[in-house]
Amino acid sequence: MIIQLCGLSGAGKTTIATSVKRKAMAYGTPVEIIDGDKYREFLCKDLGFSKADRCENIRRLGFVASRLSGHGIVCIISAINPYSAMRDELTNAYEHVKTVFVDCPVAELVQRDTKGLYKRALLPDSHPDKLRNLTGVNDPFEAPQAPDLHLKTNEKTVAACTSELFQFIQESIQTQATRLQTA
Repeated sequence: MIIQLCGLSGAGKTTIATSVKRKAMAYGTPVEIIDGDKYREFLCKDLGFSKADRCENIRRLGFVASRLSGHGIVCIISAINPYSAMRDELTNAYEHVKTVFVDCPVAELVQRDTKGLYKRALLPDSHPDKLRNLTGVNDPFEAPQAPDLHLKTNEKTVAACTSELFQFIQESIQTQATRLQTA
């Protein structure tokens, strides 16, 4: 199974993924997090932030996830993944892909600004430190219209979101197992 988390920077994707992994390990469910930021340091370091590069980044993360998923590991892709077409491409390319929207309003993210990205994106255009491609501020984010799960991190705690995603994964595994038994 592949869980593609998507959402704006700072919405809580990696935090929730890490928490779910800890919980899943305690229950004996193998989980691997494929974190967009970490993979950009190695596998995707040749990519920038153009639309084409962002799409290629997601393709690479999806491919890695598909290889691990084929061995029974639940893969959680934690990446902004801003384009509907790319999320659809992954869903159509691989088996058992679920989309989870980790949602938080930009106004809340500006308040959190854990990485200082929003502050840089909101600088005047003439400022040398201006960030010109922050998804949701000055670069597009196409919110999923019908995600398999919608987590609103401005309304729920990390613990609540973790429980919801973990339960979703467990139910999806059970549904998948039932289908295999009846096939």
